[in-house]
Parts: sequence; C-alpha cells; structure tokens
Amino acid sequence: MKNIIPFFIAFVLLVSCESKKETTTIPLTGTWRLISAETTEKDSTFSTFNPKTKMIKIINDTHFAFFNHDLNNGKDSTAVFFGGGGKYTLKDSIYTENLEFFNNRQWENGKFEFTVKIKNDTLTQKGIEKVEKLGIDRIITEKYVREK
Repeated sequence: MKNIIPFFIAFVLLVSCESKKETTTIPLTGTWRLISAETTEKDSTFSTFNPKTKMIKIINDTHFAFFNHDLNNGKDSTAVFFGGGGKYTLKDSIYTENLEFFNNRQWENGKFEFTVKIKNDTLTQKGIEKVEKLGIDRIITEKYVREK
C-alpha cells in the first residue's frame, strides 16, 4: 500500500499540471445562404445582393464551395448560374479561401482573405477581392444565414 501512495500522488500532480488548450474555433462548417452583399470600390459602396437569385456556401473541415442560380429556373434572359470552390484555412477569425475551381477560369488560383464572425445563425465575412489580371480590387462584405 505504501508503494501505491507515491504513484497516486505523482498521477494527481501530472493530471493537474496538464495544460488544456482553449480553442476559439469559429463553427464555420455547414451550409450557408447569402442574405446580403455589399461591395466597396474606391469611395463608393453599393449592394450586390440580387433577390432574384439564391446563393449557398457549403463549408466542411477543409473545403468550401459556393453555388448561385436564378430563381426562375433559367427560363428567361435573367438566367444565372455560377459556382466555385477549393480549400480554405481558418486561423482565429481569418478565413482564407484558395479558389481552385470557378466557372470564370481567370479567378482560379486566387487567394482571398476575409475576417469572419458568427453571431447566432449569421455568418459575416469581409475582405478584399483582388484579381489583378481582371482589374478587380474591391472590399466585399457578405452575410449568410445558416441553413437548417
């Protein structure tokens, strides 16, 4: 019994000294529906949200994908469809998309960094979209609601 007590004390000391890592991981995984979008170019800010389309973003542990299409089933001149995706990283609140696939191929291989935050069921991402070869350099702010 005397031999067990020192082992027990050592065990208690080791367990009590274990450092517990607090993670502040933002719960991004899931499906998100775009509910508002704004763009700022130079000194002008304007809405880019189109209520005649539906856009979703799907995020898993390593990849993201987004899809946007018109709500009229492509039956008129307002037909819209685009989609893209790739890998992403998340460090604290910095979410970086590496766009590997997009129907406008000139955007592919772009790296886009955003600050993200979630409040209740709303995801807000804000960052710079810059594609030099297309002359695009703007700040975008998008809000998404989590799909159930």
